[in-house]
Amino acid sequence: MNRRLALISGGVLALALVTTGIVRYHARAESKVTPHQGSASAAPIETARPAGGQRITVEVLNATHVRGLARRAAITLRDHGFDVVSTGTNPDQFDSTQVLARTGHKEWAALAAKAMGGGAVLVRPDSSRDVDLTVLIGASWRPPAQPFYP
Repeated sequence: MNRRLALISGGVLALALVTTGIVRYHARAESKVTPHQGSASAAPIETARPAGGQRITVEVLNATHVRGLARRAAITLRDHGFDVVSTGTNPDQFDSTQVLARTGHKEWAALAAKAMGGGAVLVRPDSSRDVDLTVLIGASWRPPAQPFYP
């Protein structure tokens, strides 16, 4: 009976130690500063906000054969303050990135092109899309490096 009680007590103690360690690990991981939150080595990211605080809605389409570029571009644009409402694949392939101004705001398209590290800015009005901009990711686009958290 004493041996069984000792095993149960040891198991409860081990569980408590593991749980405490997990809680401490998660608290440490959440408190780490990411490069976008003010690290001394990272430059602050400009947000793309038009006058009046209106949001810029964007759809991102992958115009390459490389899987996952639309998702990575969406993350990049969201980091710069754009409201990415959809991602997908474009049926046509392009070598370079194109930013299409769907509502005629060429200056918004220029902000998106700058956030993407360059690209052609074109005015292609299309009210059926319900977005301000369409970003077509070309094969020459390289996503920014992501932070490494072991």
